[in-house]
Amino acid sequence: MVRAILFDLDGTLVHYDFDAFIREYLAALGARLASIVEPGRLVRQVMKSTDVMVRNLDPHKTNREVFAEDFFPAVGIPGDVLMPVFDDFYRRDFRFIKDRLGIRPHPDARRMLEGLISRGIDVVIATNPVFPLIAIEERMRWGGLDGLSYRLVTSYETMHFCKPNREYYEEVLALISRTPEECFMVGNDVEEDIIAGTLGMKTYLVEDFLLDRGRAQNHPDFRGTFEDLVHFMERGRF
Repeated sequence: MVRAILFDLDGTLVHYDFDAFIREYLAALGARLASIVEPGRLVRQVMKSTDVMVRNLDPHKTNREVFAEDFFPAVGIPGDVLMPVFDDFYRRDFRFIKDRLGIRPHPDARRMLEGLISRGIDVVIATNPVFPLIAIEERMRWGGLDGLSYRLVTSYETMHFCKPNREYYEEVLALISRTPEECFMVGNDVEEDIIAGTLGMKTYLVEDFLLDRGRAQNHPDFRGTFEDLVHFMERGRF
C-alpha cells in the first residue's frame, strides 16, 4: 500500500524549462555578486562546486557543507563574508526569475496535492537538494504550492546526498520512516527521478518538461502528461 508520494519540483509540479531557469539563475547571481567576484569565474565555480556536491557520498557532511568546503577556498573569499551576500540574493533578487521566465502556477497542481494530503498520504517535495531551503520555498510559491502540510521538503542544509544517487532516496525513506514499497516517486527526469525504482518504489515519468540525457536505463512504471498524472492520482491507482 502506498503511504507516501515523492514529487520532484522543477518541471514536474512547477512548470518551466529547468535549463532556462538555470541560465537565468546564474546570470542573476553573477550580476548580484559582480562587485565581489568576476561573474564568469563565479558561475564556473558554482557549477564545479555543485558537481562536487552531487558526487559526494560522505554521510557525515550535509550538501551545504560539501559545497562550502569546495567553493569558498576556490574563490578566495571566506564563507562568513560571502554567505550573507548569497542569503541576501535569495531574499531579494531570486524571486524575480519567476517573472523573467513567465512562470504561472498550474491550476491543478495544488488541488492534486491537497487531495492526497486529505487522504492521509505523506507528500514529500523531493527536489534535488542543491539549493538552500529559502530558494526551494520560493520556487514552491511560484507553483502556488506553499503552505501545505508536507511530510518533508529536501534541501541542501539537511540532506547528505543528491540525485541521481540512490543514497538520496534511501535518506528520504529513513527520514519519513517508510519502505520503498510504501512510496511512489513522480518526476520529469529519467536519470534523477526514475532511479528511485531501483530501490523498489513505483515511479511515474511526467513528460511535459521531460529531461532525458540518454545516460540512464531507468524505466518508469507509468508515464504521461501532467494532466494524465492528475487523473491518475485522483483515481488512486498507485
